[in-house]
Amino acid sequence: MKIAVDAMGGDYAPAVIIDGSVQAAKEGVPIVLVGIKDEVEYHLSKFQTRGLPITIRHASEVVGMEESPVTAVRKKKDSSLRVCFDLVKNHEAGAVVSAGNSGAAMAAGMLVLKRLEGVERPAITVCWPTIKDGMVAILDVGGNVDCKPIHLAHFAIMGDVYAKYVMGKDNPKIALLSNGEEEGKGNELTRLTHELLKRSSLNYAGYIEGKEVFKGEIDVVVTDGFVGNVALKFGEGLVEAMVAMLKKNMQESLMAKLGYLLARGAFAKFKKKLDYAEYGGAPLLGIDGICIISHGSSSAKAIKNAIFRANEFIKCGVTAHMNEELEKNKDLAIVSERQTG
Repeated sequence: MKIAVDAMGGDYAPAVIIDGSVQAAKEGVPIVLVGIKDEVEYHLSKFQTRGLPITIRHASEVVGMEESPVTAVRKKKDSSLRVCFDLVKNHEAGAVVSAGNSGAAMAAGMLVLKRLEGVERPAITVCWPTIKDGMVAILDVGGNVDCKPIHLAHFAIMGDVYAKYVMGKDNPKIALLSNGEEEGKGNELTRLTHELLKRSSLNYAGYIEGKEVFKGEIDVVVTDGFVGNVALKFGEGLVEAMVAMLKKNMQESLMAKLGYLLARGAFAKFKKKLDYAEYGGAPLLGIDGICIISHGSSSAKAIKNAIFRANEFIKCGVTAHMNEELEKNKDLAIVSERQTG
């Protein structure tokens, strides 16, 4: 299936988006670039594209980064973002990749593709490297600020499927982010979610503290979008600060510079692990289709890898597996209703 790429979405669209799409197409992934045709054709003409699996779908409108998500999706029905989702709905494409307005992408996913049966809130998922050279998936990281216990339980189920079929984990360990590992820790939301997850079919390991997330003992960490987004932005800022401090310290003496030269390979490997572009984008889980949301300032490399990730999702049949797992745990909704009265 083709990947529908929002050519007009992102801080550096359409030039960077098209560059990344061409790179992906050169490796065999079929692409449909959606956007203002004249602009897309102009930037595409800068590349050698003869024989590449790239087509263009005209869309006359663009959703701005600061626009109200729901309003933009409802009113701008011929926006590049909305048309991407329409293509998936009509089975003309298998997935959407967008570096545009993430809120609008989430709104379009729910409005056009709808949610998976039983799921009230889709979740945005990111992966971070661990000290054991593996990855940990964290969700939600910004899609839902206010959550109910059943929402977090569904995040856990969707994270479990993601870990199995995308990350390749046989029996993923799931944990709930809290301010301590003891049973009595957390707030009402985490305590009620904890009780739900103990009843689920998941390999639930209980609470996890923030300092334990990157040790590699847990495969999926579940939290609400408010805490998840704060944790994500804090982590990104910490990495930037660490790199800046290392660079500053390395320039302070000759010995430090020599030490850097000797450890240059290790530093390069470390930087690659933490480079957002290596992972491309964050999947939006819980909609009846596939959407990868990339950072607004994504590079061409990030867009290429986001397209690869979308293609991998199609091959793995993630959506169908999520439906199966949600059906298996549908009784959790009844238990949640009893909890909240």
